[in-house]
Formats: sequence, structure tokens, C-alpha cells
Amino acid sequence: RRLLADPRAETLATRFAALWLRLQDMSLVQPDAFWFPNFDRQLADAMRRETELLFYALVREDRSVLELLTADYTFVNERLARHYGIPNIAGSAFRRVSHSGDRRQGLLGHGSVLMLTSMANRTSPVRRGKWIMEVLLGTPPPPPPLAVPELDETDTVKAGRLLTTRERMEIHRSNPTCNSCHRFMDPLGLALDNFDVVGKWRIRENGMPLDTRGEMWDGTRVSSPQELRAALFGNPIPFVRTFAENLLSYALGRRIEYYDMPTIRSITREAQAHDYRLSSFILGVVNSPAFQMQRVDSSPSPEGHAQVH
Repeated sequence: RRLLADPRAETLATRFAALWLRLQDMSLVQPDAFWFPNFDRQLADAMRRETELLFYALVREDRSVLELLTADYTFVNERLARHYGIPNIAGSAFRRVSHSGDRRQGLLGHGSVLMLTSMANRTSPVRRGKWIMEVLLGTPPPPPPLAVPELDETDTVKAGRLLTTRERMEIHRSNPTCNSCHRFMDPLGLALDNFDVVGKWRIRENGMPLDTRGEMWDGTRVSSPQELRAALFGNPIPFVRTFAENLLSYALGRRIEYYDMPTIRSITREAQAHDYRLSSFILGVVNSPAFQMQRVDSSPSPEGHAQVH
């Protein structure tokens, strides 16, 4: 608890949260200067810092990890506030602000997440849905079949007009092999499609009104960030278990194995009794046998002793 109160605990945001949320992938996306002329690396750095500061606020104030989905506040400087349309923010220093609406609540409204799950010149509901499944829910879809063409290889023009991303996706997943996975990923990503590549709100694409309607695997209909957030919050167990799994993996310095799952479930149950506060997850990790003990390899050494790792 003393260590958590130390300012150096911000490392949990700049290292652990950044790795878990894959913020390093932001550097792989360079938004097209023709379509997004106001984007620059200073804005990208501000987006990343926003996400780090939100996580650090949860650590510092010992708040529920579910606020990563529902936080009605964020941290911006003048550059990022202007990008989001938040008034009365001046200077390069970050400060905490409340959201005027519920579009941007939590991580799903952060420019960092929206950009790293996009292409250079268009959004990618597939990437966004895959990111949610892998990073937030711990249920990665299988890799695509080798013989199936990429979405960018589908037709872009029909009847003399540019097709929207959704229309191209529907052509792509008309293949039953593709549809078996896309029907799980696509509704998650389409619910965020009102956010463009750099996270600005829009209602049209290629001159056509956006159609963001979709249905999740359990039948829940989602068509907006608000509805997607409510669906994830309404069934929090996959999210909190995935968070506990990533935190334990970070603490142990290795990937999680099948024999770690009872520990993950134990940490999650204990955290639930404490409203999923950050400290309950961290204490659960450091008090676990996996963290406090070294694993003994049952294979004998040449001298006949077990190997300790």
C-alpha cells in the first residue's frame, strides 16, 4: 500500500496499462494527411497521455477498474481539448475535465484506442472489434483463412459511388468462412464507427449516413458507443478476469498458463467483494502463491534434484 501511494506507481500506467492496451501500436498508424490535415505527432502523444492519466487516476484514487469503461471524466491539454471540441482549456498542461455527454466515456472514447485500431485513411470496425475481443474480453478470434482476400481487396465503388466501410464489410463476409468470425467482431467495431480514424465524431462516410447497427453474440443489439459500453458493463466478468490475467502476467514476467486460472478466478472474486478497486487486484496478485513462490520443475537434474525456476 505504501508503494501504491508513491508517485512512482505511475509506472503502472505508463508501462503496464500501455502494454496491455497496446498503445505502442499507435506508432504503426499514420493518418493520411489528405483526409486528416490537422493531425500531428503532438496530438498522438496527447492522446496516449490521456489514456495513461486515466489509468493512473484509478491507481492514485483506488477506484474501480470498471471506470475504464464508464469514466465520465478524462484528462486533456489545449491541443487535445481543441481536437475533441472541449472549450476553455489553455496551455500544454493536462487537467481533469468532465464529459458534457456520454459518447466519450471510458477508453472506448479515447483517441488513442480509436486511432490504433484504424487504418491510415479509413476506420476499421474489424480491427476495433478484434481489439475489444482480445484486449478487453480475452477472447481472441482465430486467424483468418489463408485463401480469403483482405477487406481492402473488395470493390470500393458500386453504382457510381464510393461504398461505405460497412457495405464493403458485408460483401467481404458474404463468404461463410469469413462470416463465422466477423459476426462476432464486426458489431463491436461498428458500434464505434461514428468515431473516425483520429477519434473525431462523424455521422456520414463518403456522403452516406453511417449505419452502425449490429447484434452481439448474446443477441444484444448495439449501435452506439453508449450501448456497447452498457453491454460490456452489464456483464463485467470477462473484462475483470482479463484485467486480472494481464496484471498477473505483468507481475510474473511470463505468459499465463492453464494452471494459473484458479489464481485468476480467486483474485477476481476477492476484487469483486471490494467493488473491483485497483488495490484489490494488486494485493490479490502480490499475495498469490504464483507471485510469492518459485515454480519447481519436476524434471530431475543430472544430480537427481529437481530444477527450480
